[in-house]
Amino acid sequence: MPSKADDIRAEAIEVDVAIVGAGPAGLFAVFECGMLGLSCAVVDALEAPGGQCAALYPEKPIYDIPGYPVIDAAGLVARLEEQAAPFAPRMLLGRRVEAVAQDGAAWRLATSGGDTIRAGAVLVAAGAGAFGPNRPPLPHLADYEGKSVFYLVRKREEFRGKRVVIAGGGDSAVDWALALAEVAQVAVVHRRDRFRAAPESVARVKALAAAGKIELVVPYQLAALVGKGGGALAAVTVEDLDGRRRDLPADALLALFGLAASLGPIAEWGLALERQQIAVDPATCETNRPGIYAIGDIAAYPGKLKLILTGFAEAARAAHSAYERCRPGAALHWEYSTTKGVPGR
Repeated sequence: MPSKADDIRAEAIEVDVAIVGAGPAGLFAVFECGMLGLSCAVVDALEAPGGQCAALYPEKPIYDIPGYPVIDAAGLVARLEEQAAPFAPRMLLGRRVEAVAQDGAAWRLATSGGDTIRAGAVLVAAGAGAFGPNRPPLPHLADYEGKSVFYLVRKREEFRGKRVVIAGGGDSAVDWALALAEVAQVAVVHRRDRFRAAPESVARVKALAAAGKIELVVPYQLAALVGKGGGALAAVTVEDLDGRRRDLPADALLALFGLAASLGPIAEWGLALERQQIAVDPATCETNRPGIYAIGDIAAYPGKLKLILTGFAEAARAAHSAYERCRPGAALHWEYSTTKGVPGR
């Protein structure tokens, strides 16, 4: 299954289920729908699958996934992608669903990339909402985005041997400084000398700085980008509290100031909302609009536990309910996966 945005032209897609959100719950919903013979398209505002797990804490350990005493977030996302891959979902990443409208017995979705999706059911698995990076206010920033300025790391190896400036003081910035210090020349820029990350991680960064393996550039903040053409960086200009500037040689800038989340256009879909969450029937995960379902952190009902495994169970419920809508009148000859197997295995 593709791990980044498909390089495709805007087009019309017809599937059984449109899944909004490519986090753990959304990816597992692809598997659950696929096991019922339902085709899926997945839309996510981020450029890679995984939601918060991939964007905020890819190397953080998770301890409450059944069968895994411990697994890091990126590893969990990779396993979920592998599990969904046999069902060939259409991945429309780096896009938001801007509008949803009824189209006969189906739904029609329009994305920010110009795509249209016609689906018998819509499954919202958007976590806390659509995520977008908190961008630093730098001149000509857009010229470098996706080329030498990044807001998340997909693969550490992409930075091997490079000069990397990491800006930020939270867990993501500190964790990636530790990870990339093994393969790259790393400088960490933060506007104060105190970090907001886990104390043990901060201690490790400071130990690496003392050993000359990481450069701590504090208290400084980003001021400008120095390019060498074609979106490539030559240096990152930083400024201290007194306005003094210096250039840090750089091939890449990781601006890790967190992600901003909001319901965005979902708030205009006419769904019943409870404190920025979508109210659903816990038996089916269906919303007040028949044919639209919500699972994971964005779904609300009495007694809800905000756990990843809860989202997995909701994915199964929603998929079975969506089957009845996508295949009206068809009997569901449901079998356990151990009996039925998975395509290609």
